Amino acid sequence: MAIPTNIKTLLSGNVVEWARIEFKETWDAEASLKTICAFANDIDNWGGGYIVIGVNEKDGRPQYPLKGVDPEKIDGYLKDMLNKCKLIQPEYLPIVEVADLDGKKFIVIWAPGGNSRPYSSPKTMVKENKERIYYIRKMSSTIMPSEAEKRDLYNLANNIPFDDRVNHEAELKDLNITLIQSYLKEVGSSLYEMSGTMDFLELCKSMNIVSTLPEYVKPKNVGLMFFSLEPERFFPYAQIDVVEFLDETGDSLREKTFKGPLHQQLREALIYIKNSVLQEEVIKVDGIPEAKRFYNYPYAAIEEALSNAVYHKGYDVREPIEVRIEEDRIIIVSHPGADRSISIEGLKEYRAYSRRYRNRRIGEFLKEMHLTEGRNTGFRKIRNALKNNGSPEPLFETDDERTFFSTTIYIHPGFLKKKDDTIIDDDVDLKPKEKELIGYINNNHNMTIAELAESMKVGTSTIDRMIRSLKEKGILDRKGSNKKKEWILFL
Repeated sequence: MAIPTNIKTLLSGNVVEWARIEFKETWDAEASLKTICAFANDIDNWGGGYIVIGVNEKDGRPQYPLKGVDPEKIDGYLKDMLNKCKLIQPEYLPIVEVADLDGKKFIVIWAPGGNSRPYSSPKTMVKENKERIYYIRKMSSTIMPSEAEKRDLYNLANNIPFDDRVNHEAELKDLNITLIQSYLKEVGSSLYEMSGTMDFLELCKSMNIVSTLPEYVKPKNVGLMFFSLEPERFFPYAQIDVVEFLDETGDSLREKTFKGPLHQQLREALIYIKNSVLQEEVIKVDGIPEAKRFYNYPYAAIEEALSNAVYHKGYDVREPIEVRIEEDRIIIVSHPGADRSISIEGLKEYRAYSRRYRNRRIGEFLKEMHLTEGRNTGFRKIRNALKNNGSPEPLFETDDERTFFSTTIYIHPGFLKKKDDTIIDDDVDLKPKEKELIGYINNNHNMTIAELAESMKVGTSTIDRMIRSLKEKGILDRKGSNKKKEWILFL
């Protein structure tokens, strides 16, 4: 049976986080069984993990040249693996594949999060040992849980993430072989070559997108979300609505809805926004050979924000993802809100670190297709894209009840409409840089002098001079405490 990715991808660490991969030079039954148990418990809903046998490692990274596994030992390893995995309680068997790379053999063990948590395995392989441990994974280590973590595991026992649940309303025929093969080909899985001849049910089991009970075969929600032609039949409003407001009153607008498999609707929505909304401005500056180029909204920021919305949306909530394109900003809203481990204050300060993801399986598929990363890098990637474009900082919001999450990306000041400049009295003489500064402040009244200098690519002393000039002209002031100062514009 094959795994739904390939060994090159695992060795690169670009798709599956290093914390979810363990490299072993050879089959070590005692150590590996503990790690398989920990991945099956999946305490942080990462989606389980992988063990690659035949690879030397240092600090959790593969070391080259790769050693591989002696072909004559593979059969013995697999038989021992099967016997040892039977020691895990309740019953749990990982998916194992023998992979070829550079003329060498490797054994890849895929241990997805199990449906019958918590799992335990023997503390040692000594025959007299009767002690069992509920091993868990923290960072890159397999450890014994604390009492609090044990309670957490028990709480998770009946809390299978929605995307990994069996859908009792669907049938195996609702999964589309063409969509599955297209995905397997895209991610370079060895399952692609086998999919044309192997039994369809076995193919789906290999991808962990159906229940494994022989007497009750049903698709899992994640399988329907990615490999059903009409996932909205099972998940109403599993769609992306793009709404463009063509005037300030909102009376004139243009709407477009994207449905279908999650990765397809995401890609189609991004293409639409890229072609219909995004614009580039080229400004030639005297004395400088290269023109100044910037976009109204950088594509990388929009891509990351929308991909994160698809990743973290609650698909048991009957609300679409909405992309609101207004005159001076794009707002991406999904439901429900951020996990409570992320505070509202943390969002305001761009501090959001959560390792418990709402949709672990959706994340797996999106990461395989390089549509998201899932390493708490979303905020940083959005901010870096905006910074490189010279755009204002984004705004991330949720409410106390966590009913929604929104990302606001402001337009580059260079695209603000002319009428924004004419609001200022004609008698006031403003320099171009002063107008640009006003544009940044107008979009974010809490920007610090350092942030303004960084966004405008000038020194803080230059910002200080412009601020003094604007204050003297009666256009700008600053109020509030030292920690909560806010710019006030008199336009």
